[in-house]
Amino acid sequence: MSKKIGVGIIGSGAIAQQVHIPGYQKLPNVEVLAVADINPAAAETAATQFKIPHQFTDYEDLLKMPEIQAVSVCTPNYAHKDATIAAAKAGKHILCEKPIALNAREGREMVQVCRANGVKLQIGYCQRFSGNATALKRFIDQGALGEVYYARAQALRRRGIPGWGVFTQKDKQGGGPLIDIGVHILDLTIHLMGHPKPVSVSGMSTARFGTREGVLGLMGQWDPKVFTVEDFAVGLVKFANGAALVLESSFCANIEKDVMNTQLLGTEGGATLSPPTLFREEAGALTVSQITTVQQVQSHHAEIAAFIEAIVNDTEPLVTGEQGLTVARIIDAIYESQETGREVRLA
Repeated sequence: MSKKIGVGIIGSGAIAQQVHIPGYQKLPNVEVLAVADINPAAAETAATQFKIPHQFTDYEDLLKMPEIQAVSVCTPNYAHKDATIAAAKAGKHILCEKPIALNAREGREMVQVCRANGVKLQIGYCQRFSGNATALKRFIDQGALGEVYYARAQALRRRGIPGWGVFTQKDKQGGGPLIDIGVHILDLTIHLMGHPKPVSVSGMSTARFGTREGVLGLMGQWDPKVFTVEDFAVGLVKFANGAALVLESSFCANIEKDVMNTQLLGTEGGATLSPPTLFREEAGALTVSQITTVQQVQSHHAEIAAFIEAIVNDTEPLVTGEQGLTVARIIDAIYESQETGREVRLA
């Protein structure tokens, strides 16, 4: 393809500067043409550092540029919906950082508007693109686990409440570890299970550390007075095919060490993600097989390359808006189950 794809970046903070802009600039058929940020200094810093020709404080100005065919939405969660809908109406393809939005209601509107305007919407669940995940998925697709009937997904930090940004403010973030890191392992686990349809959810969430003074912070010190999210959550998801999934997520918990892993149980074998390992019964014996991935993959850059490839080849993104919406519906249901004390049915 001779003509380069023009890309714009909406929100030019850390995730844009550390991941999205470098990821696009690694691709020979892409040119990052503009950045937009409500903070003029942030926009200027990104534009100067990465030699981006245009900078704006209003993303609507960025979206008016006909040379731009695609955008990354790298704003805080509360701004995902408006930026994505504006981009879709301007005819731009969108890579939106995870989660899809503050909640499923916003996410549903985003998906509908993108479909109506014929643009692609990919959600930034980069874990799917890691070397471990892609290798394990190949084994699963070839039948190594048989029918997967149970999964345990964990995104747990021992002392990992972020001391910057809006991670501790529910009105801007939508939730705590569940919506920040739990969504990553939830999306990946559902993907490894083959995207069964969730039918019911029950769960609990609680704040036992974030609202207290004097708790050790290994990711900076937060202000307990404005901590309005959970610091631990657990959910049970049941699927239409009879499978079940348990999700555990924490910013702060009295455990040995941080955990980001999933365990899968199937009729022909089991598996863990980290390290990627298969557990099977073969030739009358129990076997343990560790998967060695030859190629080291920067998962964020791989997701960006896949987004551009979907545009070039006019194919569905690997992480669709609908799949991002499924994750949001489950997260909403865990919070609702905590509030009501009941299982939540998903229509």
